[in-house]
Amino acid sequence: MTIVVVGAGIIGTTIAYALQKRGQRVILLDKGDVGRGASFGNMASIAVTEFMPASRPSVWRQIPGWMLDPEGPVCVRPAYMPKLIPWFARFVAASRPGKLRALEAQGAALCKRVYDDLLPLLRETGLEQELTDEGCLSLYKDEAEFRADREHIEILERFDFPHQRLTGNEARELEPALSDSIGLAVIFPQNRSLRDPHRLVVKLAEAFQAMGGRIERGDVSGFERGERITGIRLADGRSLGANVVVLCAGAHTGRLSKLLSEPMPLETERGYHTQIMQPGISMRHSIIWPARAFMVTPTAGGIRVGGTVEMAGLDAPPDYRRAKITVKRASEALPKLRCADATEWMGHRPALPDTVPVMSASARVPGVYYATGHGHLGVTYAATTARLMADLITGATPPVDMRPYRINRF
Repeated sequence: MTIVVVGAGIIGTTIAYALQKRGQRVILLDKGDVGRGASFGNMASIAVTEFMPASRPSVWRQIPGWMLDPEGPVCVRPAYMPKLIPWFARFVAASRPGKLRALEAQGAALCKRVYDDLLPLLRETGLEQELTDEGCLSLYKDEAEFRADREHIEILERFDFPHQRLTGNEARELEPALSDSIGLAVIFPQNRSLRDPHRLVVKLAEAFQAMGGRIERGDVSGFERGERITGIRLADGRSLGANVVVLCAGAHTGRLSKLLSEPMPLETERGYHTQIMQPGISMRHSIIWPARAFMVTPTAGGIRVGGTVEMAGLDAPPDYRRAKITVKRASEALPKLRCADATEWMGHRPALPDTVPVMSASARVPGVYYATGHGHLGVTYAATTARLMADLITGATPPVDMRPYRINRF
């Protein structure tokens, strides 16, 4: 049996590795280099506490105000607004109280498994050193800001994710570069960081090849099928025969699913980062400031600043003002931060309106599987997604009920 995995980001590469390890013949296909999409520029966080649905009323009720603020945490380009209406209608529909509780449980079920799957993967590939020991600090200026984030904390308490409240001084003992304006913080010890998320994908791809896996470069232009999938057509005229095709091309997966007459409500939340190689400070923990909508992580040999969401589709050029906004806000928390020897980046997070990924067989074409829509949690969910998808594809019983993650749930 030949399996073609389309998409060589962290999700696709990890799935390809898991299937090759189980004795399958696997081809990993991407139109670009391994790990050069969203996996290159993510915030390097194993963010097991960040599974809450974005469709919470406390979030979407603020979106109109955010969109009127040029520095708000959510930006929608006016020309793209009409295309977003169907997606946003589903987003609001996912905010019903009963639906929210179900979505929280579905996200928590994945996050509870993260280290059960990630740590063995890192050990067997010799990549344990890529994961740091330090957690993440969530920052608050005062009690009012903390109360505004209380919904998040209560969800973590309900699902028993560890966290600890700190005073501002206790937070500064952990990270001396923090501003005196930080009045309190919460530490999430399980939200560890990666030393370099792009390097991790590349090393996993090398481990996949060392087991006999094959990497091909090509842009998918169509599919070959009879009663089931039989192959993939590439834009350069080549074809790849396949008994199974796994579509995990991130935010681009929706375009591929349309070629199979199986559309999905997949959007791109465009994310920006600034990688600062001479920041003038040192950090051990990652930090987030919910009220300011940014994150800072020590990674890739420097400090990475990111955050906010831009909705503008896959084809619009980057607006690097978004990256500058997050650096400006990060400087409020880190007053000695210098932006020297810095580069800016934009990438596409694959976003579904209910914040829960699709991990399932196709409902229309036998032999096709999907793994996409991981949003801000691609690197967090990667090893668990690989375990679950490998189970589905090889006929094993997954350790998680997979019905909530099916493609035809919408």
